[in-house]
Amino acid sequence: MTRSLQAVAYRRPSALESAADGRRLGLETSRGATPTGVQDHPRFFAGFLTSPQVVAAALLAVADVAAARYYQPQLRASLDPVVTGNGDRLRFESFSGCGGVYARLDVLTPGLDGGEVGHGTTNVDVNNPLREALSRIGTADPLHLRVGPDELAVTTLDGPVVEKKVPLPDRWLRGFAEAQVIAAGFDLRAELPADEAVRFLRGLPKAGGARRASGGPRWVVPVGRGLRPTTRPVPGAVCLPGPERLAALQRVLRHATALRVYGPAVGSAASTAAAWEAVLPGMRLTLTLSPDASRGFSGEGGVLDALATDEAAGDAELIAVLLAWEPRIDVADLAAASGLTPERVRAALVRLGTSGRVGYDTAEAAYFHRELPYDAERVEKHNPRLRSAGALVAAGAVALDGALATVTAEDGHVHRVRDTAGVLTCSCLWWAKYRGGRGPCKHALAVRMVRRGAAVGQDMAAIDGGVR
Repeated sequence: MTRSLQAVAYRRPSALESAADGRRLGLETSRGATPTGVQDHPRFFAGFLTSPQVVAAALLAVADVAAARYYQPQLRASLDPVVTGNGDRLRFESFSGCGGVYARLDVLTPGLDGGEVGHGTTNVDVNNPLREALSRIGTADPLHLRVGPDELAVTTLDGPVVEKKVPLPDRWLRGFAEAQVIAAGFDLRAELPADEAVRFLRGLPKAGGARRASGGPRWVVPVGRGLRPTTRPVPGAVCLPGPERLAALQRVLRHATALRVYGPAVGSAASTAAAWEAVLPGMRLTLTLSPDASRGFSGEGGVLDALATDEAAGDAELIAVLLAWEPRIDVADLAAASGLTPERVRAALVRLGTSGRVGYDTAEAAYFHRELPYDAERVEKHNPRLRSAGALVAAGAVALDGALATVTAEDGHVHRVRDTAGVLTCSCLWWAKYRGGRGPCKHALAVRMVRRGAAVGQDMAAIDGGVR
């Protein structure tokens, strides 16, 4: 597994301080992207919060996910959350160390009191003393929030005084991208009022409890005002994989006004990802769970088709120029501005998602612009299935014959890939096992590359082996 060290530097630690007009929460920023280019320690907001205790609890929930490994929890890893200013809201995102849980807090306009919200994305420091201080914020405490350095710090501090270096595996980056693309296929499946939300979430198994006797996935189905467990994916059901991974929602449960559940349409008995959104005063906290606690988002393959086409690559660059940290990306507007069809715009947005340049908001069923402060090219460069497919194309292993194609693997085995109304199926073991549930196999991906005329670099020919 390829990994590198991600270094983030802050001018000072984030802190909660007392002042004459209440308490002041200063969240320090690292190097990040803004409309004017990359900046050290950008400033996105300075103003009061309308629900201080709720924001504090929700920020702690986001930090919980950033510091957690829900699979093999004895291994600790923590990456600071990412903050984005979208002009009318602040978004705080995190991704668990195991790559299976994505968290996002959207502090909307009603949650902010005074001060303009800037535009851009960067990491934000959340340290242990800050976590302890946030946990003690009361309902009557006025809270001023500053995201980025204050004016005095900009002029008096010379260089960073806080630096963190954290391992950043490629599969973690791929998972962050996959979570956005998978969520784009979700629809609202259930909405619970506050009392039912509390009852349901408090009844879930806790981390470290006894394992479920059956190894199959859990499902829930809307019944009346609540959710009822079911043993099979009946129509309207939502998968609940690893329910203990919703533990972070417990921090905000007493403030929630509703709980919304999003998921894909049920197509088989295989487990699926799902998103759980706590509706809070002036904000939303969303947790998106991978299909299994032991299976991160990076293995789902949801972005591979978009990565395999040169057309989407060119379209993505065009669309990227037109983005301006919009809180809600309008596909029709982008189509009109770019001259592309809506379908090509959507494909371009998927590709931009793979490089961390857009996220997806299930509540608004729309992408939003943000630039993750990580290496954008690593997701595509180090995707093993994509590289293996490229090697097959470069080796001339793909032969097309109408709707049928044959792919000769490295070991001489011939696999048959059939195109049925745009859906590719393969005779390989990967397809037999997952039936497309984790994206296309390398053989189907290679066929799609050839059909679309994707250019393959000469270096791909030297790649040996790959993922089946």
